[in-house]
Amino acid sequence: MDAGDIFPILEAGSAEGDARLADLSGRTGRLEDLASRAAREKTLAVFGEPLGPREVVARIVKDVRERGDKAVCDLARRLDGVSIRPGDLRIPEAELDRALEEAPEAFLGAARFAAGNIRAYQQRLMPADVALEETDGLRLGARWGPVESAACYIPGGIASYPSSVLMNAIPAQVAGVGRIVLAVPPGKEGAGNPLTLAAAALVGCREVYRVGGAVAIAALAFGTGTIRRVECIVGPGNLFVMLAKREVFGAVGIDMFAGPSEVLVLADESADPELAAADLLSQAEHDPMASAILVTPSRGLAARVRQALVRQLALNPRRDVAAESLGHYGLALVVEDMDAGCAAANAIAPEHLELLCEDPEARSAKIRHAGAIFLGPWAPEPLGDYAAGPSHTLPTGGTARFMSGLSPLSFMKRTSLIGASREGFERALGAIDELARADGLPGHAASAGKRFGR
Repeated sequence: MDAGDIFPILEAGSAEGDARLADLSGRTGRLEDLASRAAREKTLAVFGEPLGPREVVARIVKDVRERGDKAVCDLARRLDGVSIRPGDLRIPEAELDRALEEAPEAFLGAARFAAGNIRAYQQRLMPADVALEETDGLRLGARWGPVESAACYIPGGIASYPSSVLMNAIPAQVAGVGRIVLAVPPGKEGAGNPLTLAAAALVGCREVYRVGGAVAIAALAFGTGTIRRVECIVGPGNLFVMLAKREVFGAVGIDMFAGPSEVLVLADESADPELAAADLLSQAEHDPMASAILVTPSRGLAARVRQALVRQLALNPRRDVAAESLGHYGLALVVEDMDAGCAAANAIAPEHLELLCEDPEARSAKIRHAGAIFLGPWAPEPLGDYAAGPSHTLPTGGTARFMSGLSPLSFMKRTSLIGASREGFERALGAIDELARADGLPGHAASAGKRFGR
C-alpha cells in the first residue's frame, strides 16, 4: 500500500495544503457531497433514483411523520433488511435484564468503572441556581431545570457502541430528566447489540427501541403511535443521523451536530510516531467518513508517522474502513512552528485534539476551538471515549467553534426570575417608556404606565 495514497504530507501555505485545510475545516457546510459510496448505493437501491443525503433524510422524516409505525417498519425493511412489527419496536424489559445477566463480567466491570467516572465528572458540571437578589428595587435571579423527556441515539451499523449508552444517558440522569429513551439500531437480526442492551440495563434505562438512523430521529421527534415523542434528542451518529437532527430541530431540541468522528494530533519532534499513528488510526477505523489529521512543524516526524500508520493499518481488522477514511480525510500538515499549528487546529476546530508535545497544558491555552483537548501521551483519545468522565458525544465538522460537548446542560433550561418593588419599577419606568416607543410598541409603554395611572 502506498502511504502517499492514504496519508499525504502537505506544506501549510502551499496551494494544495491550504486547499485541503479549507476543505477539511468546511466539511459541515458540504453535507451533500459527503455520503460514502456504500450509502449512495443503498439510497439509490431504496428510493430508485440518485438522491443527495438531504433529500433522503427529508423523505424519511416526512414519511415517518405522516405514517408513523407503518413507515418505521417499512423503512427498517427497505433500508436495513430487518422485518419488524410495531409491537416489537420496544425492547421488553425482560430482554434488557437478560442481556445484563448474560454479559461478561469483564465488560460489566469496565462499564461500572466508566460509569462511576462519568457520573462524578458530570455532577461537577451541574449549574447552580442564581438566588434572587435585590438591587435598586429589582429582584433578579435564575432557576435551572431539566427537560421532561429526552432520547439518546446509540449508534450501530458498521460497529455498535455500548459505551455511548453510558456517555449519553448518565448526563441526562445527572440533569434530572424524568423520561430517558434509547434508540438502538436493530442490526441484521433485529435484536440489537446485546452489550448495548446490557449497558442500558446497567444504568437503569428501561425504555429502549429497535430503530436506527434518520428513521429513529424522526420517530423520536414526532412520535409514531408505539414510540412517544420526546423533547430533546442527543447522541452521535452518521451523516444521515446528523442531517435528521438538523431536519427536526425546532420540533425538538438537539444537543449538537455530532457526525462522523475526527481527530487532530498536534505534535512536535518530541512525539512518539508510533503513538501518533495509533491515535490517528483509532479514529479512522470508526467510519469511511472519519477524519484523521496530523499537524506538526517537523517533516521528519510526519514521514515517520506515515510509515508507522501504514504498518499499523495492515494489522487492523477494520483496515478497509480505515483506509477509505484516510484516503479521503487523512492528512499530515507541516506548519512553520507550533504556534502556526495551533492556528491550523483552531481553523479546523476538531472534535478531538491531541497535544503530543512538550508542556501540553501550556500549549492548550492557545486552543480556542475543539470538542475535547487531550494533554500528552498518557491521555490518548480513547481515554475520553471510554473512561475519563467527559462525554464522548462532541461537536464535529468545525461546529466546535460554537458548540460544546454533551453534558447535563444539554438537557437543561434556564428560566429567569424577575421581581420589583414599586420604587424599583418606577425607577425603570422612564427607560421602559422610551425604549418601547422607540420599538414602535405603544402598548408596552401603556402597560408600564398604567401602574401609575398614566
